[in-house]
Amino acid sequence: MKLSPEELLLRWANFHLKKAGMSISNFSGDIKDSKAYFHLLEQIAPDGSKEDVPRIEIDMTGLYEKDLTKRAECMLKQAERLGCRQFVTATDVVSGNSKLNMAFVAKLFNKYPALTKPDNQDWNNVESETREERTFRNWMNSLGVSPHVHHIYGDLQDAMVILQLYKTIKVPVDWDKVNQPPFKGKGAGHLKKMENCTYAVELGKKKAGFSLVGIGGQDLYDGNPTLTLALVWQLMRRYTLNVLEDLGHGAVAGDDLIVSWVNKTLAEAGKSSSIKSFKDKAIGTSMPVLDLIDAIQPQSVNFELVQKGSLSDEDKLNNAKYAISMARKIGAKVYALPEDLVEINPKMVMTIFACLMGRGMKRA
Repeated sequence: MKLSPEELLLRWANFHLKKAGMSISNFSGDIKDSKAYFHLLEQIAPDGSKEDVPRIEIDMTGLYEKDLTKRAECMLKQAERLGCRQFVTATDVVSGNSKLNMAFVAKLFNKYPALTKPDNQDWNNVESETREERTFRNWMNSLGVSPHVHHIYGDLQDAMVILQLYKTIKVPVDWDKVNQPPFKGKGAGHLKKMENCTYAVELGKKKAGFSLVGIGGQDLYDGNPTLTLALVWQLMRRYTLNVLEDLGHGAVAGDDLIVSWVNKTLAEAGKSSSIKSFKDKAIGTSMPVLDLIDAIQPQSVNFELVQKGSLSDEDKLNNAKYAISMARKIGAKVYALPEDLVEINPKMVMTIFACLMGRGMKRA
């Protein structure tokens, strides 16, 4: 059983909310009134049963505040008592910003899971998503594919997402050849999905010029991990090259061009941050990225949520999560992971700044 991060967090939240007679199905509309958050905090707060972990009593009176923004602020004050007031403001809660709210819930999950491991649970059947899979899935979803990709293999079985990605990288798709969902009937549905998968591989070989030796439509339909990722990797690589060509007005934009634009934009906005390269140590704090986001869209970043000074690994990761969330919030199609910033992965760091540059140039 393979769960996406969203599904895992929803399952965890609902496990605790069930005790309060509640459930949620998303991190947007279902949490706007803060009620679910209040009850979740109450369920996961330390009860004093563990040594050296004092009991924390959650003040639930904020539930009766009629103004939703004030209610959300009351809830966040309780989260602060747990050391978990990161990523969201009261406005983010009330507006239902799903990315920032999911980051907030992830923080709660990581710090106070409040779970025990059942003796009879076979944990070998629960597979976690690999970092590579998460990067590819983030990239697809950043482009607004439909349906949203939760499982990188299962959700590509009808090739509809793959075909949308071809369109994004400017490979022409003959939609008259594509079988559209819903796919009714077990036998007929199987054949229609297979036809789509075969067409997707054919496009890659004949139109996109991809190296797809030994890959057939059956491999996509079966969710073969190695062969599916081989195709997706080439799609993402072509997309990145297209982005760089757009920035370079036809020629692939090099590192120097992007770094120069970043520093010029930061300086013009009066920011103190700057970078020498995509290996600059300052990138590990996420401050250059956050400053650049705020330069592109002034006052978009709440710097009170940003950790400063001597940073622990957890502080750096929290900053990186916030930076990635805010980059997407202002419309940059960022698909790198927070870990890429913390570890200063130059190739993925380049894609972050390239996507922000593309967004900034559109606003100019």
